[in-house]
Amino acid sequence: MSATPQRRPWWLALAVIIIGAIWLQQGYGLPDAAGYGGVGPGAFVMLVGLILILLGLALMAQIARGDSFDPQEAESAEAGAAPSRKAFAFAAAGAGIPLLTMQSLGFPLTAMLAFVLVTHAFGSRRLVLDSVIGLVLGGICWAGFSWLGVTLGGALPLAGW
Repeated sequence: MSATPQRRPWWLALAVIIIGAIWLQQGYGLPDAAGYGGVGPGAFVMLVGLILILLGLALMAQIARGDSFDPQEAESAEAGAAPSRKAFAFAAAGAGIPLLTMQSLGFPLTAMLAFVLVTHAFGSRRLVLDSVIGLVLGGICWAGFSWLGVTLGGALPLAGW
């Protein structure tokens, strides 16, 4: 803790709680049970909402205690370093790419593109390895959700799958 008083980011804890409440409320409108596993998309959305609310409350408790949010030695980050706009742009592109490509490319390829962009934002320069890992993870997620009866679209709409 530093000697100078710092502003406490109450807004951050409240934002996490509000986002969790929105997820929880939206989850009530989705089916709770579906498919072979008996677990529908509503259960997952409500679980994420509940976890976000709990994390927001934990963050609020840390803020109330006065915990410092300065980088720690193990994070190997410099407190005064400017954020990388290039890394932020790659991460934002990775988060936004599904909006543009999900319908045409399908879930596995879209997941691969998002994975490659985000890993590049974190400093990875192994395009082929990151592509393979992203495609495998995307394929596993698509197959798992299909098994649960949750439709994420075709695996590869361009090929008719």
